Amino acid sequence: MNDTTNFKSSYNSSSLIGDISQCPECNSYNIIVDQARGENVCATCGLVLSHHIIDNAREGRRAFSQIEKSKRDQTGSPVSSLLPDLGLSTVIDTSSQLSHRMKRIIKWNTRMSWSNRNMLIAATEIKRIGGLLNLPLRVKEYAAKIYRRAFKLKLLRGRSIKAMVAACLYYACRSERIPRTLQEILKFSDSNPRDVRRAYRTIIRELKLSVPALDPILLVPKYITSLQLNNDVEKTTIKIINHYRKRYNVAGRDPKGILAAAIYVASLYHQQPRSQSRIAKTVKVTEVTLRSRFKEINRFVKIPAVPTLPAR
Repeated sequence: MNDTTNFKSSYNSSSLIGDISQCPECNSYNIIVDQARGENVCATCGLVLSHHIIDNAREGRRAFSQIEKSKRDQTGSPVSSLLPDLGLSTVIDTSSQLSHRMKRIIKWNTRMSWSNRNMLIAATEIKRIGGLLNLPLRVKEYAAKIYRRAFKLKLLRGRSIKAMVAACLYYACRSERIPRTLQEILKFSDSNPRDVRRAYRTIIRELKLSVPALDPILLVPKYITSLQLNNDVEKTTIKIINHYRKRYNVAGRDPKGILAAAIYVASLYHQQPRSQSRIAKTVKVTEVTLRSRFKEINRFVKIPAVPTLPAR
């Protein structure tokens, strides 16, 4: 009984390791390693000592060319939401001699269904807009997942593919806290802004998504650079926005309006004035919104006396 237990324990431990030097059945040291099957086999009695061995021979080796890299790759391409079939399709080799029946199978296999064709158009549009806006891969994949869910729920009926793509990208940017506004996405899309906004409201309502709030602080560096202001104005703008959040409820207020007013006050504070019209045009808000937020900020920020300078 003890011998059997010792044999099982030694066999289990050795099979997990995959490196066996002696056969526990006939005590032979003539062990054959079958790389194709991933097995260790005793050449004397034929006992399979271990199986499903992981091949680690190629790991840790550097590849200096594309050919070496392809030879050392142990896995295929990763699953991606940006591919119509998620990268899980089967491709039939056409280099060898094939029968007429197999050629017809290949022909039908290469034909795409409407769902795959729709996803191909959407994925191409997502990658195009994402590349122009320098969006990270996670944002593009998240937008593709949202679009796929909307397509399965048949939300594309009566709606434009490009409008739905722009709406999914906008939601993905807000969810992943990427400072991209809807106007920037519409700049690279030929869809009607009204259709994009309707598609955005539809995916939020039908997919039951939570509406992420756009943080105006994320937009500060971009517009500070556009207005040619220094780092001191940027720091003061962030402080003003944080104080504004503590005093007022920002729900229902346009984040870009708060940002425009904060930049205007910070530029006056550091004696680098920019006109309200220029700031409103740069941030893409109306001057009325900027003045409304400015009146609220002026209640808790004391702007020092600024000498009369020509507004730039």
